[in-house]
Amino acid sequence: MPNRLAGETSPYLLQHATNPVDWYPWGPEALAKARAERKPILLSIGYSACHWCHVMAHESFEDQATAALMNALFVNIKVDREERPDLDRIQQLAHQLLTQRSGGWPLTMFLTPDDQTPFFGGTYFPKEPRYGMPAFGELLQRVARYYREQGADIRAQNAALVQAFNDIAPPPADRGLALDDLPLRQARRQLEASFDRHLGGFGDAPKFPSASTLERLLRDWHATAGDTEPDLQALYMAALTLTRMAEGGLYDQLGGGFCRYSVDAQWMIPHFEKMLYDNGTLLAAYAQAAVATGETLFTRIAGETADWMIRDLQLPEGGFASSFDADSEGHEGRFYVWTREEVRAALPPDQHALFATRYGLDREPNFEDRSWHLHVFRPLEEIAAEAGIGPEEATQRLDTARTTLLQRRNRRVWPARDDKALTGWNALAIRGLARAARALRRPDLAAAATRALDFVRTQLWRDGRLLATARDGRAQLPAYLDDYAFLADAVLELAQARWRDGELEFARELLEVLLAHFEDREGGGFFFTADDHETLFHRSKGFSDEATPSGNGVVASVLQRLGYLLGEPRWLAAAEHGLQAAWPALQKWPHAHTTLLTALEEYLHPPQTVILRGEPAAIAHWHEQIDRLYAPRRLLLAIPSDATGLPAALAAKPAPTTRGVAAVAYLCEGHSCSAPIDSLPELVQRLRLQLDDAAGGKS
Repeated sequence: MPNRLAGETSPYLLQHATNPVDWYPWGPEALAKARAERKPILLSIGYSACHWCHVMAHESFEDQATAALMNALFVNIKVDREERPDLDRIQQLAHQLLTQRSGGWPLTMFLTPDDQTPFFGGTYFPKEPRYGMPAFGELLQRVARYYREQGADIRAQNAALVQAFNDIAPPPADRGLALDDLPLRQARRQLEASFDRHLGGFGDAPKFPSASTLERLLRDWHATAGDTEPDLQALYMAALTLTRMAEGGLYDQLGGGFCRYSVDAQWMIPHFEKMLYDNGTLLAAYAQAAVATGETLFTRIAGETADWMIRDLQLPEGGFASSFDADSEGHEGRFYVWTREEVRAALPPDQHALFATRYGLDREPNFEDRSWHLHVFRPLEEIAAEAGIGPEEATQRLDTARTTLLQRRNRRVWPARDDKALTGWNALAIRGLARAARALRRPDLAAAATRALDFVRTQLWRDGRLLATARDGRAQLPAYLDDYAFLADAVLELAQARWRDGELEFARELLEVLLAHFEDREGGGFFFTADDHETLFHRSKGFSDEATPSGNGVVASVLQRLGYLLGEPRWLAAAEHGLQAAWPALQKWPHAHTTLLTALEEYLHPPQTVILRGEPAAIAHWHEQIDRLYAPRRLLLAIPSDATGLPAALAAKPAPTTRGVAAVAYLCEGHSCSAPIDSLPELVQRLRLQLDDAAGGKS
């Protein structure tokens, strides 16, 4: 018999709908049952692509004896952390405070029934004692006994936990604080100190791709590009990391797209789950690096990653699915790895010889001592020379081999796809596709991004508010800070790839909701949940980057960019207040706040805005010419002369009316804008002069 999860839309929750555990989704029914029966809550948090979540489910939640213990002793609640990041954030922090260890998934927490305060927790627990951990069944009985017999201790611990949450909350902002660039300089030094000079990345294994860190380093380099001693080390750190990730097993060498992280320092063997948010942010980073460096590898990786997202993650309705599992047929990585015999049988000899040498099939197995996960081992030019052919011929043979193997791989049993569409993750995908559309000169990527934006506006925008998730025509759950911030940023990025009337007004509405319902007006910055959200144990407000960019960092940036563009001083003031609130964290751990550092940079040096008006063909030509250079502090909007419903600040910059003039440009720095410029050579010359100034850190 299915349990109460059968009515949910989350694929992760539905995976547990036939467990013998009497699971509840988080909600009033479960919480009321816990209070009425005075049973502690067993809260289990995971997500569909999580390998150890599947292991614990198979070992314990599908086991009748374990389920009977859970049902007798607890009210059992299952949560998809991707749908309820608000709950996950609170419980991960509680786990860290209670155990003095970092958390992860699955997260297993035990809560008091009256106020849902966590009093004990852990992550994965095995069915039988191993890994230095007790058997899950034994743990359940010990926790239940502790709850029954040690009520006074639990109450005292809960009071201490509440106080700890209060103590770590960010202090109120000092509104008189003068902001400077010291955190930018400190972060640059900290990143270099942790940089792996041989393999790229930061720190040791496991290595996570951090797109916001790589974008930060590209901006550090660009800010000094016109100096007598440009920061070439920043460019080197970004470029080496991007190269090693692209050549490693973190990247899917056949299908495109990136896995979650590398378990080793060499980027060779990944944790095989593939997440939309990683690929959306990395797509933007590779697209920007392609423009900044001209490296064909970065161009290829950006194109292949975008193609994979559209091919394998975009839903028929236009939105993007969330992830692919690490496992297939019960084994992590099985979908992706190869035997020598499989590859030899699939490829003709001339292709096989090159392919085996290029991707390490002529070496010892690199995955579980019996198979190979593809990873670039030798340079293309080297293996081409050994084969007596040119690099172009070698590339052609390898591309043909990759296509053949991809087609064969597609006939395998695929990992499960979590096909719920999350608002914030879709926004990151839209932003990445918009950046790539400009960098690669591919309007089809902007079209795919537009389909996703239309999906969000149609399915997830209701009565002036966003919802967080949608699947099979059902949209639900109030959206979070990240959803609004990422989407407003994505709308602005997509407007720079192609203009469509009304979208900036939508971005305005998103920001006004943030200011009305999420802003901490007294303390500065923005809470993760709205003021009318369900009341939880804690209302969090964080500034650091995590697996996704900091919502507070993104909203500060977009408030400033749109504040200057649309002439909204309230937005600029809110961004400044947020940066002042984040200042203690920026001073202590600047390298952990790279998204906020970008907002700080643009606070200190307001972005440059170029607004093109005129006939579509003319402004498209101007747009292409201007967009050739990497200019991270520039906004570029090409608005046709027949555009309607423009915000007042843009309507005040009219299209040309003089006969023979097809386009004009308005060049703005902060609050100040130039008279219309009706000559492309003059505009390019002025941009180059200002680019030289910007490289010296003056604009």
